[in-house]
Amino acid sequence: MDKMPVIQEAHLLNAAVEALRGLGLEAKAQAAANESDLLGADGLATIGMHPKQQQYAVVVKRQLRPANLGVTLLQLDRHAAQHGLPSLLVADYITPEIAETLHKQGREFVDAAGNAFIRQPGTLIYVTGRKQVLKTEAPQIGRAFQPTGLQVIFALLCHPEWINLPYRELAARAGVAHGTVGWVMPDLQQQGFITEIKGKRGTRRLNEGERLLALWVDAYARQLRPRLALGRYFVQTIDDWHDWPLAAHAAQWGGEPAGALLTQYLKPAELTLYAEKLPGLLAGKYKFRQEADAQHRDAVEVRRRFWDFPGEQAQACVPPVLVYADLLATGDARCIETAKRLYEEHVVQLFQ
Repeated sequence: MDKMPVIQEAHLLNAAVEALRGLGLEAKAQAAANESDLLGADGLATIGMHPKQQQYAVVVKRQLRPANLGVTLLQLDRHAAQHGLPSLLVADYITPEIAETLHKQGREFVDAAGNAFIRQPGTLIYVTGRKQVLKTEAPQIGRAFQPTGLQVIFALLCHPEWINLPYRELAARAGVAHGTVGWVMPDLQQQGFITEIKGKRGTRRLNEGERLLALWVDAYARQLRPRLALGRYFVQTIDDWHDWPLAAHAAQWGGEPAGALLTQYLKPAELTLYAEKLPGLLAGKYKFRQEADAQHRDAVEVRRRFWDFPGEQAQACVPPVLVYADLLATGDARCIETAKRLYEEHVVQLFQ
């Protein structure tokens, strides 16, 4: 069997244009020269049937997965708002399952294989199920974005003022070995996220917090989040979740219930809680089951708390940065809208 050709991100937009032409559309694209070009979008594309054509703000995504779908959809919304244009997702490959999710949400897309959803006045194209024809390499974003490095970045995103803590103290708060901080900090400095302040030896400043958060959210969903699962259980009802005594069991709300508490916007469809280990007494009280049945259909995810922030374990919710990331990782439209509200109300202020 022939090996699948490897293609870099820079060429994906051209491959997508060719795929659209193969579907009978007229298409041309302008790629962004750098990150600041085109207001941060990866490109602009003009697509349609003569004489009517539509311009799009393009987001190019390599290795699109359910875990990073939410943050990708948020990028599409932001670029659409910035440009005043509809957004177009371009990917190396979009599975039928993700294509269905995008289609239901009205998100236009195209991949290098010719899977596409384009909806314009007088034009409707929806193609799924074509097999992958190109392979992309994983984005290279530095050693600091490995799982233990992500824990250090998480601590700094939640508390940018901790940038000048002694390495040993920062390591304890991030839940990692002392040596981990020793290689994370230089890597972040090399990438421009940390600056040594001249004339003040040992004094550092965290830069580009919003960009760092975007990279962290994507890497967290792919690399760290899957490692935190302690179990997925089912209970008779979650309608009474407000009354669950999490504090008495050394647990905190994350995900949808935390989003609901912090924004007063979302009604949780399932529960997420964080703890050092499965809170056995709580599980017994609410009759956690490992498999769903006719009486136990509401889901509860238990995840491992990997950080140790002084004085914060008594709070009802995990830090907003983690709530934001978990909401986006669902890929669910309700959760993405809640994540947007959470960002504006609780997260962006951390970087101002």
